[in-house]
Amino acid sequence: MADVNRTNGGANLLALRSHNTALVLDLLRGAGAAGISRLELAERTGLTPQAVSKITARLREEGLAVEAGHRASTGGKRRTVLRLVPGAGHAVGVHLDRDALRTVLVDLAGTVVAERCAALDLGAGAEAVVTVVAGEVEALAKGVRGGRGAGVAAADTRSSAGTPELPAESLPALLGVGVALPGPLDHTRGVLHRVTGFPEWDGFPLRDALARRLGVPVVVDKDTNAAALGLAVAGERGSFAYLHLGTGLGAGLVIDGAVHRGARTGAGEFGHQVVQLDGPPCGCGDRGCVEALCLAAVTRGDLAEAARVLGIAAGNLIALLDIDLVLLGGRTVATAPDAFLRGVAAVLDERARRAGEQPVPVRAAPGEVADGAAQLVLGPLFGRADA
Repeated sequence: MADVNRTNGGANLLALRSHNTALVLDLLRGAGAAGISRLELAERTGLTPQAVSKITARLREEGLAVEAGHRASTGGKRRTVLRLVPGAGHAVGVHLDRDALRTVLVDLAGTVVAERCAALDLGAGAEAVVTVVAGEVEALAKGVRGGRGAGVAAADTRSSAGTPELPAESLPALLGVGVALPGPLDHTRGVLHRVTGFPEWDGFPLRDALARRLGVPVVVDKDTNAAALGLAVAGERGSFAYLHLGTGLGAGLVIDGAVHRGARTGAGEFGHQVVQLDGPPCGCGDRGCVEALCLAAVTRGDLAEAARVLGIAAGNLIALLDIDLVLLGGRTVATAPDAFLRGVAAVLDERARRAGEQPVPVRAAPGEVADGAAQLVLGPLFGRADA
């Protein structure tokens, strides 16, 4: 990171300052309550001590950082320690499922400080669903909106990629809202496509519709991508797949530490790989998809078969991408996590044994989709939009 002070490729000073601020904020967040000194910040970012002093002074003026005591002297002057102020800003994460809605309010550290749950019918129509989502968000964020800069128009704070660009100098108390829901969709424009089972949503500009209602930046992504981002921010490293089995089945892919969405946000349509030619029909219009087979097995109470099918599909994914880890999540998995973990692991262990390799580990995924959705908003502030 030693070259972050150079301007090349047309980079301007404002963008560079925002990047450097994000580096410092991310280290402050990672240090937690113990804090970190300015010298350590300089060493770990490659920035000069003078640059770090300017950035941290600005963060203190904005209420984002405070002094948190001193480190014991090792022969010289005692070092002042700084820490992030988690309550200086918040984001809302929304998990918009086919039949349920969960919203969470998180602080800058990613800690959930409030949440709401409600029933929802995704087929009730766009206007009805947007009204419900907006109402839940407003109820959850009440009391936060009155902070600095609240109500900043989404059009003034969004990049061409659809992600909020909020430098610390104008950080509002409510940074924005991240919405995660089943795909397919266009993450860049925040427009839905033919959501499996709900073709009437095709072409609906969900991001802009919610931004107009709420008056804050909105980011829209697939539920699996949001969850994968949340896991990466929380500390999962390397390349892994998050498999989400709930009312549908999908995957969030993190390759070499970054969420892989694909050119059209189409990556991770894991549930619609055909594993049984001429099998049962799927909501996507094909037959014999993993999702259709898994959900049919769950419906008839055969969790062992559902886990076996899921394991076969996970094995295909491992063979294709050579990932390091499989994480299982979603409310269907949550009803019987041990059964799914055992079943998927058994299939992967058998495949690895035949190939003479070590099996890829399988674990239950911590966290929730809504938590990851909030990271769609927080990520850019810390320079981790894709983890």
